[in-house]
Amino acid sequence: MVYIRQDKLPKLKEYKYSGVDKSLVSRYIMKPFYTHFVIKCFPMWMAPNLITLLGFGFVVVNFLTMLWYTPTMDVDIPPWIYGSWAVGLFLYQTFDAVDGTQARRTHQSGPLGELFDHGVDALNTCLEVLLFAAAMNFGQSWQTVLTLFASLLTFYVQTWDEYHTKTLTLGIISGPVEGILTLCIVYAITAIKGGGSFWQQSLLKTIGVGEKPEWMPETAYDMAWNEWYMVYGGIVLVFNTVQSAQNVLAARRARTINGQNGNHNPLFGLLPFFFAWVLIPTYLALNPIILRQHLVPFTFYVGLINAYSVGQMIVAHLVKSSFPYFNILIAPLLWGVVDSLGPLVQEQLGKYGLGRLGWPSALGVDTVYQIAFVFMCLGMGIGVYGSFVVDVITTICDYLDIWCLTIKHPWVAETEETDTKRIETKKD
Repeated sequence: MVYIRQDKLPKLKEYKYSGVDKSLVSRYIMKPFYTHFVIKCFPMWMAPNLITLLGFGFVVVNFLTMLWYTPTMDVDIPPWIYGSWAVGLFLYQTFDAVDGTQARRTHQSGPLGELFDHGVDALNTCLEVLLFAAAMNFGQSWQTVLTLFASLLTFYVQTWDEYHTKTLTLGIISGPVEGILTLCIVYAITAIKGGGSFWQQSLLKTIGVGEKPEWMPETAYDMAWNEWYMVYGGIVLVFNTVQSAQNVLAARRARTINGQNGNHNPLFGLLPFFFAWVLIPTYLALNPIILRQHLVPFTFYVGLINAYSVGQMIVAHLVKSSFPYFNILIAPLLWGVVDSLGPLVQEQLGKYGLGRLGWPSALGVDTVYQIAFVFMCLGMGIGVYGSFVVDVITTICDYLDIWCLTIKHPWVAETEETDTKRIETKKD
């Protein structure tokens, strides 16, 4: 399958990165650290994309230790494991942040770097949800699913914002900066406190609020740390989503004034995400065996659905094509929901003599065949997303005459200065 049409390839040469980072932590703490210290650790021959990939390797190692020590994500494990997660995630953030600086100083900036960076970030988002769930001892539960929803929505909306505004906007509180640092702190505290069970204690009781204030509901007083964190995450999610929507609508109004407005409302671009997230909890509710025993592979599958949508948006942004509404990876999930709904429809409508309107399930509800179906969906997701990644990277590299993980045409300052002087001499 071809993911970039030949007539769109010339648009790649018009690419110019545009980004706005409003984070005070990033501006006054992280960027000086990256610029004055970290970037000096990387040699000039190292490709920016290789730095990004190496950083992602730390997260993969973290995930593998999670699978070894707590595959069910609901038991305390050796404290040093949590500490290694904090270090690994911080290194990922650091490598992910300096790849842009490395691209600029080696004169390798281009559309492939942005695509590669977003693709790795999309995969990291899925893995970090599982690591965070393990650190909080959420286990295979609806809390983990809700965390997955919030994380993927944040990333999807940020990319959707960039597609329509042509600028990557990171707010005062953003996932790549404050979000990752918060997770690093959570992992570090979990290591110090000896396990994820710490977060299941009442926050107010833990910090020394001995008696419940009269004005406070009993439920709020008894809320655990992890429950308060979910509230905090929900507030940040709403804030960032509303802010991105305002950015997109403002950009649309600006294009309308200039006579460049499209035929569709940009808010329609959120429909693929929310359509998928109508199906996801529905499928899990109909098949509790997946939720309680096989949530990890299902989470991977959902993460690939989001990564594929995000990847399509980035490609459309780079080649200036129409917004990609269709995601083939949602199709098997839709079929799974329809298949599982049949017996339920038969049962409920059968009370009114309308059971014939239902249909039998091909896989059965909550059976071993549903487990096989989830792994089939995961395999399909890996195949489709893998082909997308390979095809897009190969197409861009061939057209721009570059390599992905190595520098094909190193920039040499002396050579460019010599060529400039030679041209000036000829003009004289």
